[in-house]
Amino acid sequence: MPGTPADLTRLRITLTAFFALDGFIFAGWVVRIPAIKEQTGASASTLGLALLGVSAGAVITMMLTGRLCHRYGNHQVTVVCAVLLSLSISLPPLTHSPLTLGLVLLAFGAAYGGINVAFNSAAVDLVRAMRRPIMPSFHAAFSLGGMVGAGLGGLVAGFLTPTQHLFGLTVIGVLVTAVVGRELLRLQPPAPPQDSPNEVTPPRRLTPRTRGLVFTFGLIALCTAFGEGALADWSALHLEQDLDATAGAAAIGYSCFALAMTAGRLTGTRLLERLGRTRTLVSGGTVAALGMLLGALAPTLWAAVLGFVITGLGLANLFPVAVERAGSLAGPDGVAIASTLGYGGMLLGPPAIGFMADWYSLPAALTSVAALAAVAAVIGFLTRHAAEG
Repeated sequence: MPGTPADLTRLRITLTAFFALDGFIFAGWVVRIPAIKEQTGASASTLGLALLGVSAGAVITMMLTGRLCHRYGNHQVTVVCAVLLSLSISLPPLTHSPLTLGLVLLAFGAAYGGINVAFNSAAVDLVRAMRRPIMPSFHAAFSLGGMVGAGLGGLVAGFLTPTQHLFGLTVIGVLVTAVVGRELLRLQPPAPPQDSPNEVTPPRRLTPRTRGLVFTFGLIALCTAFGEGALADWSALHLEQDLDATAGAAAIGYSCFALAMTAGRLTGTRLLERLGRTRTLVSGGTVAALGMLLGALAPTLWAAVLGFVITGLGLANLFPVAVERAGSLAGPDGVAIASTLGYGGMLLGPPAIGFMADWYSLPAALTSVAALAAVAAVIGFLTRHAAEG
């Protein structure tokens, strides 16, 4: 099993490439949703139902992937899911009805959910072997891949059809997987450090206490992802509708939030080494809560954007830490449980904000992001012994 610094470094680079590829492909799909909507003739409501295919495929597959990782290995499942993700991204532009779109998105979501569990499980093994809190760096790679994918998608949208663009992503994905996947399959999963008596292999069957802790860390992932989903879908509308921003200025809000999250994750390892997991969870949740209160209730555009930046910095490392702790406690099954809860939070956020906005107002609804960030901080404090264990 690889244990030399060179082996561990190669494994880290390889996994980072897969995280970046995942974000790159997913963002490429997202920027083409308007064109696919027009092609399929879907209304807003039927498109929403079709898009549930991604969510349903991901959630269904995440729990199954934990078992596949136990049986076949994290590295093998990562490579297979990367191939499936690359192939399935070419399918949406071939559809001409909301029903067929929903069916192919079910396959795309299954591959997306599977690779997320597999490479996060592999990353947990590497974190344990290196004895460094490097999990945020992988999620920073996902964020950077997403930014590149979205930017490239915007550039090519004017002269490439959705079919040409997404098939190009298939070619890129398959080529990257062929090169990087070969290296990943060559590297065996690292063993825990031999000189660390506290490191134990996660049990194949979860005890009630361990399962409870895993679900608790999953709740932190849910609270974090709720905020990400809510800001992705509602931040621009809040700035435009409530603060009279232009469409261009309103778009800056989410861009600044995403950049702040990426910057926070790039510096996350250093932050975790300095503060530890518990203080990172508590301080991150607290900062995000205060930032979102500013973002939701500020009377001016730039104060609200500043609030979004503070929120992004606060939320940045909560999800990576939660998934890493769940994986350390229960292996791929723990990653699957935490990821499923986190993905559920991302799905829950946008519609929940919409309902609350109808009942009260959009600024009031967005304060729910602050409330859940504060809940994440409280959970982080209450699980402080498990978080540092």
